[in-house]
Amino acid sequence: MVVAYDGSGFHGFAAQRHLPTVAGALTEALGRVVRSPVSLTCAGRTDAGVHALGQVVHFDVPVGRSDGLDPAVLVSSCNSQLGPAIVVRQAEVAPEGFDARRSATARRYRYLVVNAPVADPLLAGLAWHVADPLDLRAMAAASDALLGEHDFRAFCRRVPGTSPDDPIPRRVTAASWTELSTAEGTGTLRASRRAAPAAGSTAALVPAVGSLLAFGIEANAFCHQMVRSLVGTVVDVGRGRKRPSDVVWILRSADRQQAAQPAPPWGLTLMEVAYGDGRLA
Repeated sequence: MVVAYDGSGFHGFAAQRHLPTVAGALTEALGRVVRSPVSLTCAGRTDAGVHALGQVVHFDVPVGRSDGLDPAVLVSSCNSQLGPAIVVRQAEVAPEGFDARRSATARRYRYLVVNAPVADPLLAGLAWHVADPLDLRAMAAASDALLGEHDFRAFCRRVPGTSPDDPIPRRVTAASWTELSTAEGTGTLRASRRAAPAAGSTAALVPAVGSLLAFGIEANAFCHQMVRSLVGTVVDVGRGRKRPSDVVWILRSADRQQAAQPAPPWGLTLMEVAYGDGRLA
């Protein structure tokens, strides 16, 4: 299934006892449809407050139930129970051996920043308000350093049970900053080794005052808080607190203390997931 959700009211995707989560709500709804307990696997666990437009999940259906299960009925039933906070955009029978997480070859995220002297209340749950003037060209230059395969320890929370010396290699294939301005239309500053993904902004998201900045990034995989830490550091470059070249040595340092504080979760959205055939869900 391809799932979209507003993460504001959930403590992340992964199920947690006595806390509202996306997986918890989905498994309860699915259990009522298939009349059997289900266990979900997702393409990428999102943190508390993070949104999704293209999260991908899979689950197994008991053999006796699967023959009569219509994906259209599944979509309709889940959406009637969970919408609009959680919406199943599509469902289909997965090919043999498909795994929503392990079969994925790339993920795309978008982070929104409202750059204005005052906040926009209509975007408060979707974008990070930054009042300081930002140099978008410097931010685009800083993003150049992210392309390719690197050890992202400086931008990730360490996985429990691993050593600080264990590298966290990830391959970033595209990164872009896009500006939407009420006065000047749109403009894109992009760093990419191929056609970079659109940041996913629309005219409906343009703030009443100031500009909406959208950071789009694609990688083979992401580690915990990676995108938010990257955004926090690159925004510091835009503020003039760091230089674009600083991102290079922060990467090489593999030191979490050198990166800026992570940007808040509500500006982040999981946009799409790619699989072996190149199709983006």
